[in-house]
Amino acid sequence: MELLNLNEIADGALQEKLNAAMRKVLENMQDPNTPYKVKRGITVKLGFTQTESRNDAVVDVSVETKLAPASPIQTMMSIGKDLRNGEVYAEEYGKQVKGQMSLDMAKLAQVDGDTVDTETGEVVSGNIVDYRKAAL
Repeated sequence: MELLNLNEIADGALQEKLNAAMRKVLENMQDPNTPYKVKRGITVKLGFTQTESRNDAVVDVSVETKLAPASPIQTMMSIGKDLRNGEVYAEEYGKQVKGQMSLDMAKLAQVDGDTVDTETGEVVSGNIVDYRKAAL
């Protein structure tokens, strides 16, 4: 004797909730930002509360998922205190040495055929003239 058919409980709402939970679990398993070894799970809960006459029951239907949390992301920060005003600071930096500027961070522009750092005015490439050697 079949007591329950998931497709028929709450006019099919239980089956819909179960399908949605299954989608969440599968998406979580395919997410490269989650650890692969963590077990995922789906829990279907049916809560029964009967009436005093014991001929009716209210059934609470719920579906819960257990997903893997997103993996933590690491970065590096230089921390310190500004000696001019005493304020503390933190500056994130990438794969280069702390305090070193990479060329891709510089704001470069073309001026008269030369590549110039617009923040410092330094000529990065082009026709660089060494006036110390030119005077000789």
